[in-house]
Amino acid sequence: MITNRALGSFPLPPGAWRYAGLVLVLIALLAAALGVGAPHAASWAGLGLAAAVGVLAGLFLYRFWAEDRFAATTSRQIAQAAARANVAWAITGADGAVSDCNAAYRNMVGCAPGEAPAPPELALAGEASAAVLYRLSRKALAGEAGEEGFDLAPGLRVATAVRPLKDGRTAWWFTPSLAAIPAGTPADGPAPVPSSAEAPQSVPASLFADAPIGMALASADGVIRMSNAAFHAFFGSIVDGHALDSLIEPADQAKVHTLLATALAGATRPAPTEVHLAGHHERMGELFACRQDESHVTLYLIDISEQKALELRFAQSQKMQAVGQLAGGVAHDFNNHLTVIIGNSELLMMRHSAGDPSFNEINEIHQNALRAAALVSQLLAFSRKQTLQPKLLSLRDVLGEVAVMLRRLLREGIELKLEHGTDLWSVHADETQISNAIINLVVNARDAMPKGGTVTIRTCNETIAKAVEMGTGVMPVGEYVRIDVADTGTGISAEHLGKIFDPFFTTKPTGQGTGLGLATVYGIVKQTGGFISVSSELGKGTCFQIFLPRFTGEAPQPAQAATVPADVTGADTILLVEDEEAVRSFAARALRMRGYEVLEAGGGEEALDIVKKRAGTIDLLVTDVVMPNMDGPTLVRAVKRLKPDIRVIFMSGYAEEAFRRNEENASNLHFLPKPFGLKQLAAKVKEVLSLPTQADLS
Repeated sequence: MITNRALGSFPLPPGAWRYAGLVLVLIALLAAALGVGAPHAASWAGLGLAAAVGVLAGLFLYRFWAEDRFAATTSRQIAQAAARANVAWAITGADGAVSDCNAAYRNMVGCAPGEAPAPPELALAGEASAAVLYRLSRKALAGEAGEEGFDLAPGLRVATAVRPLKDGRTAWWFTPSLAAIPAGTPADGPAPVPSSAEAPQSVPASLFADAPIGMALASADGVIRMSNAAFHAFFGSIVDGHALDSLIEPADQAKVHTLLATALAGATRPAPTEVHLAGHHERMGELFACRQDESHVTLYLIDISEQKALELRFAQSQKMQAVGQLAGGVAHDFNNHLTVIIGNSELLMMRHSAGDPSFNEINEIHQNALRAAALVSQLLAFSRKQTLQPKLLSLRDVLGEVAVMLRRLLREGIELKLEHGTDLWSVHADETQISNAIINLVVNARDAMPKGGTVTIRTCNETIAKAVEMGTGVMPVGEYVRIDVADTGTGISAEHLGKIFDPFFTTKPTGQGTGLGLATVYGIVKQTGGFISVSSELGKGTCFQIFLPRFTGEAPQPAQAATVPADVTGADTILLVEDEEAVRSFAARALRMRGYEVLEAGGGEEALDIVKKRAGTIDLLVTDVVMPNMDGPTLVRAVKRLKPDIRVIFMSGYAEEAFRRNEENASNLHFLPKPFGLKQLAAKVKEVLSLPTQADLS
């Protein structure tokens, strides 16, 4: 903020003190004349008093005329700094016309040299900006300051601010969210900048003092000579008289020295540099500089802390999404292979009794394939493609049942506490998956407390009145049931805290963890429609918070549990469609062993040809969902046109509910998740064939 340094302790304005000084000079002259003309009437003491008064008056006059010179110099520096600003600014009069602006504003609005620039409401009016500029203009007319933003061009967002000036004019600032070359600037050269002689001398000091971005004047050695309120606000204190080096992180100091040297060398638009606030690495600013004179530079500082935090969250979200898609794709392919391994090992076990020398090896293959299937299930949970069976739950009851098992998992020296809120709201979720998520969190807490401690599970209702940033997303306003899982363990370091939900990331020694536990928790919570956050402090413990949305709809009817038929044989005709030959071969063999006639097809087009030839004899269509050229749903729609009452079973390694959301008449679909074995396949086929068709009902 610009201040009159000579007036800090005087109550009167500078003009009054100048008049007082002139009066004192006159008194001193009269006293001196009296002493010379009538020495008999004046003593030496009188002459001394006159001399003292004269010296005092001279000091007053010198001091205030010097202050005037300082004020004039300051005004010129402000004018030159404003003219050279990388940030566009303009001043409009009461009639709305632009009375002053800098080169950046002219470039932004496309104003040719010699032309009068149009006011912001006309020059920048567009679909995205018209409403913003209108609102800001109305605020300025009402004597209020305002700040909003709009997209000037794809990828370029401009923060716009207005401040009403005392003389009825309005100051406008336009700050790009990211460093960008102003419109009209040649790609291979900087925009023209007016010289000192061309700089407007009528720019008010408030344009500097009240600017929404940080502005400062620094000497060649980097010492801040004067600065405005926004510059102070970024650093959190008055910075005038301090070296810039002392305000920023040591790692940024070399970059700043280079920036200052480049600006002093005469570069009109040196590239900005990012700086971090000393002791607060999360506070970041983009620092611009331009030459003021041979020994000073003007600095412009844009606070980009929120922008960088948003970029990091977006990058993390993109990474999690990409890894989730990869995990889902890998899981789908693995499920095909596991179906073959599990199915064929079961076929072998049917031919080799328990006493056979080969039985143990075959059983070992089968058991490890089942464990691998559980691992793939965790990948699907992380990628939010796990098959869920949601129902209306009371978390108090669910956690009460889980606690019984958890106490067996916890070793001696670790205490488990349950603290439930009153009248907990119901949630709509898969009980098994929610239980798995809590078990994973408690097991992690146990491993973080090698010397013992306490794990506390708390539940409560929570109403979110304002959207909250939560991990890689934003939790909207609403009512939630919150579950806290807190421990008194070793805690998680800041460098690891942002990676803990990544699949296969673990801080445990090799062989003591897959790195999928927290990734599974993350996927289960997100697929349920909830949110999860974590806070931790080294040496004090960690707390995970899960927010599940309150269920407010009508209670869904409980699904009828499918009963496994006692007899899984049959004589019906089944069309089996699967592009993976090994999966198709196992499934066809398993069904033929149960007495069914099986027609095989390696793709949708081939299957459709078979239906056209034998539509009347086919009782059931069993098809994979994901296939090249013609996928399963497309095939089913085509087959339904030829045989509307045909029964259908979809096979897939992806989530059932994700598939159902994209299908018409989803309630009539039957689903067989991969990997599956002989019993699951035979039971599902028998169950669907036993259901009445539409023709039977009519």
